[in-house]
Amino acid sequence: MEANSEVLFERRGELGLITLNRPKALNALTESMCATMDDQLARWQDDPSVAAVVVRGAGERAFCAGGDIRALYEAGRAGGAGATDFYRREYRLNTRIKYFPKPYIALLHGIVMGGGVGVSVHGSHRIVDATAVFAMPETGIGLFPDVGGSYFLPRLPGETGMYLALTGARLKSADMAYTGIGTHCVASSNWDLLIARLAEGAPVDEALAGLASDAGVPPLAEYRTTIDRCFAEDCVEAVLAALDDAPDDWAASVAATIRTKSPMSLKISFRELREGRRLAFDACMRMEFRMVSRVMAGEDFFEGVRATIIDKHNSPVWRPATLAEVSDADIDAYFAPLGEKELGS
Repeated sequence: MEANSEVLFERRGELGLITLNRPKALNALTESMCATMDDQLARWQDDPSVAAVVVRGAGERAFCAGGDIRALYEAGRAGGAGATDFYRREYRLNTRIKYFPKPYIALLHGIVMGGGVGVSVHGSHRIVDATAVFAMPETGIGLFPDVGGSYFLPRLPGETGMYLALTGARLKSADMAYTGIGTHCVASSNWDLLIARLAEGAPVDEALAGLASDAGVPPLAEYRTTIDRCFAEDCVEAVLAALDDAPDDWAASVAATIRTKSPMSLKISFRELREGRRLAFDACMRMEFRMVSRVMAGEDFFEGVRATIIDKHNSPVWRPATLAEVSDADIDAYFAPLGEKELGS
């Protein structure tokens, strides 16, 4: 077994096994984790004795809760390129996973959010158990759904991706399967057997035989008509107006949730998803790196993290404070090219 304290790499027969190993931090990603995972995947993709890769999270609470937001906050406040260096590393890892030429199987339990989505959703198989909870909650901390969110969210059924992006709503396993975020539902008690079969060289579908079960009734399905109608509008303000006009309490609660988020984050996230649905994956990642570079030079991310994670009072003071104060020029600035600082440069 090759290891550092944060991520473990192991060969079991024909299988490469990755374990995210920061259970006390909900397996939150650090820059070094992203770098070592990227390097190991590069070796395994060229190794003919490795037939597949499995990634899992240590502990009972989370597969991966995202990037280490507190560390990013501290790096950003200190100035320099520390925060953007993390995102460059992370986005390169996301891209490696997207184009990984062998089965890449993520075993998802507990919290699967932000960066945890990025190291799972782009792989070939996302196995969920009954405890899995997905979310992209970035608009609540002054960020936007990154790690390839601009690519995969617009490609979810109907307007469910835009709903998830603007609200940060949490999905349990049935809804993860319903939207396609999860590809199979397998009880965690069967994961060791699945790993053993893969280690013996069984193709993934054969290894899953007899293990996958029905995920159950997806609660989100009840609201699809409202979601697809309201979130198909052409701007955030119109989405809110449509939700306000909807004749049900659920739509009202969704509108109220959206109004607590960063106005700037809402508007750049909306633009991001509308742009992303027509872009190839690599172009999406370049766009997201442009966006995150500008976010790290602004204020809302630091205010959002301070309010929700540092001080924990959950009452951020956003600047600008309202959607009406966010101009088209403000939004355009987040998407402008970075010149020699572009992702991949």
